[in-house]
This record gives sequence, structure tokens and C-alpha cells, in this order.
Amino acid sequence: MSPSEQRTTSPNKPTEPDRGPGAGPGTAPAASPGTGPDTGLRTIKKQRTRQTIAGVAIALFLERGFDRVSVAEIAAAAEVSKPTLFRYFGSKEELVLHRFADHLGEAGRVVRAREAGLTPLDALERHHLERLAARDPNTGLSDDPEVLAFLRLVYETPSLSANLLDYLDADTRALTDALDPDGGVAARLVAAQFTAVRQVLARSTWDRLAAGQDIGDVARLAVAESTEAFALLRDGAAARGF
Repeated sequence: MSPSEQRTTSPNKPTEPDRGPGAGPGTAPAASPGTGPDTGLRTIKKQRTRQTIAGVAIALFLERGFDRVSVAEIAAAAEVSKPTLFRYFGSKEELVLHRFADHLGEAGRVVRAREAGLTPLDALERHHLERLAARDPNTGLSDDPEVLAFLRLVYETPSLSANLLDYLDADTRALTDALDPDGGVAARLVAAQFTAVRQVLARSTWDRLAAGQDIGDVARLAVAESTEAFALLRDGAAARGF
């Protein structure tokens, strides 16, 4: 999730491809179904259409409020039909929350990829502090006006806040699976506690920045609070091997 969505080959001579019967020098090999330049262009076009729809929607939401903008208005402004819009986004809320979906499972991946000898919580704390140092908007530590406005939209729109819980629940399940594939209660509790702590820290950081506090001061507080939060988590989790 990224609240600040990003807009996003060998010089060696290739070997001569195998050719079927009747194929002479210079004959291009037959393209496999679903591959080739046309498929790549279609993928790029779909990505651009998705970005356009989401960008238009969020701009309208920030300007007028989430509940005051209809899906029909978004489709018209993005120059697509309503059915096309819903092929890219399953709901009005998803037009906003897809930025969080981009980070689904991140905590679980951090745990799975941790170096030998590092506990899951140590790996998660290190990753969190690295994200703070990078001013990752997902930590709340960004004073970019667009990020602040986007997070205000999410936090202060009841339907968005409610639907965000679905993404957090999915992230918690992914972390649980990384901690214990059998899904034991201890792993579920640790994963749920981590998810809750991460959200509380992000909201606390955003609250300070939204109130106009200096980002340097807020960053120092964010690191101190994160260290304290992980110490509290570790006190309970260490006894269970996490």
C-alpha cells in the first residue's frame, strides 16, 4: 500500500532459433499464444488505464469528498464506461485502497526472507525502522501534502476505514502463515498484535504531521515509539519463540 503510488536487457548476439520444416534463414519463429509485442502493449495499456482511473478518482475524492463523488462521475472524468471501471476495480472503495493492497503480505515476506539467527520480530522491527528512515508513506512518516491528504481521506471516511480492515486482516493471515504454517493460536496472536502496533504507530505519526509538527521531530518520536512498541511485543512473543 502505497499511499503514494509510484508511476511506474544482454548485449550478446542471440543464438539462431530452431526453425520448423520449411523455415528458411530470416524466417521469424511462430509466436506462442498470448505472447509477443501485442500482448506486451495490451498489458501496458491496461496498466495505464488502471492508473488513470485511480488517479482521476482520488483527485475527485480529495477535491469533493469520497461520499460526494459517484462512480458514474469518475468513469466520465476518466473517459471510460462504468463496466470498464468495474473491470479494474471491484468497488468504489478499492479505487482508494488498492494502494494498500500493493503491500499485502509484506510482513510475511520479511519474516520468510530473514537472515539466519534473526527472530521474526527482530526482522520486522529492522524492516520497520528501515522504512521509517526511508520516509515510507506507509509508516505515516511523510510530510508530502498529497500523502497527508490521501491518508486523511482514508482515516476520516468511515467506509474507507472499515474496508481497510479487510486488507489488514489479509495481511495478518499472511504473517500468521509465515510465522507458523499450521496457524497456531500463538502465531495468530503475535501477527494480530504486530498489525495493530504498526497501524497505531502510523496513525500517531500521521496525526503529528497533520497537526503541522516538524518532520524531523516527528521522525525522532516515531523511532522512539517504534522501539518501545517492539520491546513490548517482544516481551510476550519471545517466550513463544517469535
